[in-house]
Amino acid sequence: MTKQDFLLEIGLEELPARFVTSSMEQLKQAVTKWLTEQRLSFEAVEAFSTPRRLAVIVKDLTAAQEDLETESRGPAKKIAIADDGSWTKAAEGFARGQGISPDDLAVKEVKGTEYVFAKSFQKGKPTLELLPEIKEVVTALHFPKNMRWHDYSLRFARPIQWLVALYGETVVPFTITTIESGRSSRGHRFLGEELTIEEPSRYVELLQEQFVLADPLARKETIRQQLEELAEASGWVIPVNEDLLEEVNNLVEWPTALSGGFEGEFLTLPREVLLTTMKEHQRYFPVENLEGELLPHFITVRNGDARHLENVARGNEKVLRARFSDSAFFFKEDQKLNIDAAVKQLDSIVYHEEIGSLGDKVKRIQAIAGNLAKQLGLDSAKEQERVQRAAGISKFDLVSQMVGEFPELQGLMGEVYALHLGEDKEVAKAVKEHYYPRFAGDHLPSSMTGFLVSMADKLDTIVSCFAIGLIPSGSQDPYALRRQALGLVQMAAEKNVDMTLHELLQLATDTIEAHGLPIKDKEKLVMELLEFFALRVKHALSDKGIEYDVIDAILEGEDGSVPWLFQKAALISDAKKKDSFKKVVEALSRVTNIARKSEVDTEINPALFEKEEEHTLYARYNELSSLLKEYKQRREPEQAFLALEETAPAVHHYFEHIMVMSEDEHVKANRLQLMKQLAHEIEAFAKFQKIVY
Repeated sequence: MTKQDFLLEIGLEELPARFVTSSMEQLKQAVTKWLTEQRLSFEAVEAFSTPRRLAVIVKDLTAAQEDLETESRGPAKKIAIADDGSWTKAAEGFARGQGISPDDLAVKEVKGTEYVFAKSFQKGKPTLELLPEIKEVVTALHFPKNMRWHDYSLRFARPIQWLVALYGETVVPFTITTIESGRSSRGHRFLGEELTIEEPSRYVELLQEQFVLADPLARKETIRQQLEELAEASGWVIPVNEDLLEEVNNLVEWPTALSGGFEGEFLTLPREVLLTTMKEHQRYFPVENLEGELLPHFITVRNGDARHLENVARGNEKVLRARFSDSAFFFKEDQKLNIDAAVKQLDSIVYHEEIGSLGDKVKRIQAIAGNLAKQLGLDSAKEQERVQRAAGISKFDLVSQMVGEFPELQGLMGEVYALHLGEDKEVAKAVKEHYYPRFAGDHLPSSMTGFLVSMADKLDTIVSCFAIGLIPSGSQDPYALRRQALGLVQMAAEKNVDMTLHELLQLATDTIEAHGLPIKDKEKLVMELLEFFALRVKHALSDKGIEYDVIDAILEGEDGSVPWLFQKAALISDAKKKDSFKKVVEALSRVTNIARKSEVDTEINPALFEKEEEHTLYARYNELSSLLKEYKQRREPEQAFLALEETAPAVHHYFEHIMVMSEDEHVKANRLQLMKQLAHEIEAFAKFQKIVY
């Protein structure tokens, strides 16, 4: 069967850089899925993208669908065929539903019973007949934000300007809004011209002739090489931030890197201010010397060729100079800040109309941080004083002009200004670190002060939002509560916080209520929060490679501290890889399963034991109960786990010689009570019956 390549290109007005890569991948996946559903075989799907286009080339797409032959089972033969050999109404109805004559039915035996079967054959359609339907794939694409234009009902990321659809040399006809598919594409907006594509294999080559690098990986590598050449020529180091490189790559079709400079006096500004201005606002790459010090130069990437680069450099220098001048002014003015006066200004800034001002939030953070410090044994008056000061000034930089202009510098400028104004180094560092972790894989606070203030801030945000009904649902999480809760879980695990989630949440809820935020049903609120945090614990453990069944097993045990939960999960996950552990799981699960049959609570009476194995297991139960309590107090999960493993042989031996469900009701009840008490100890550590083999 003849195979040809298929090209689909969607030409657009410039897409936002953050849309480009994800939209390209989405188009590739959608086309792949559609072709598979249509029973059209192909070799591979290659994806391309620039700010003005999304495209795929399907390599070696078959000329027609595969033929479809199906076999459907109908009623049993005894129902389908009457005693006289004629077809019954059941058989006739089945045949009619399959679109065939009853005489075309066949009889087959399945597992000892004969049934009638209907075979159907569907000839595959030509690919060219099906491909126009790919229009539905295009219009079904979704984006972070959509728009409508003219009076069309279509919602898309940006208006569609042209469409290319070619199967081999043949145009695949369809229309979206008023745009008809064809073979005409467009080159670079300023350097290129309209071009005609005769067949898909020349797509990349023809676009390159019109100053478009359609392959995003090739375009990115071009930028990277140009940066290396500039660095080598001048003896610079150009640190390449991969996120920035990705963004720049999605802003250009024909990249040309060039350098510019700025006055050295601006290097007196904090490094982070310079980097933020260059990266976040101008999409420039900073330049360093071999010692890692910033130099008064930058690299930008032009969407064009190398002509008149000196004019382009001057224009960029002018823009950056204005930016840096503003930053220098803000920085100078912010030096006049009085920290305590800035904190008072927070009282007039509304955080949320139902939760209060930023000043109210700071007071709650102080109280929660102070209570956490006491609970975690921070006894030093000096340490407690640091925590209170850091919590009290944690948000003061939000009223600074620099953070007003660059919100992403919150906390960081707080540290800079706090040090400038004579604050304790650890306090100043905590002002920055209390925002950590800001995203997955981010740093955790390095000091105890920063850690406590960060915990307090996140607890206050999450609990207060839940208290007024701002609970994340679906993709809606405007206050980033999921991210903050995950960060809180990570901190509790890494810093060995010896408090259960229930204790942490109860402390925060009590403190917030005491500081004037009304809570209708505190017990219900804490339960909702526990469910919310349980999902974050699952997520954190899953990120560490813990299997879902192990996570379920430890989370359904008793409420323990986050470090205790993480350590238990790691122990069980490692043990699960050993063949010998299966017998342990079988033993402990058998106890917990049979314990469910106990309907009453009674005292275990050793006098009712009939065999030595009962005395042995009872002694082991008493020993295990004592050991588990001791190991938990000493925070030794490895020893607790070992004690449970060592209990398994006694359990196996017990069940080999003892019938729990005795005919004597008293003996049975006594044996069930032993199972129940032993199960309670086992399940406090983990529900081993959740482990899947």
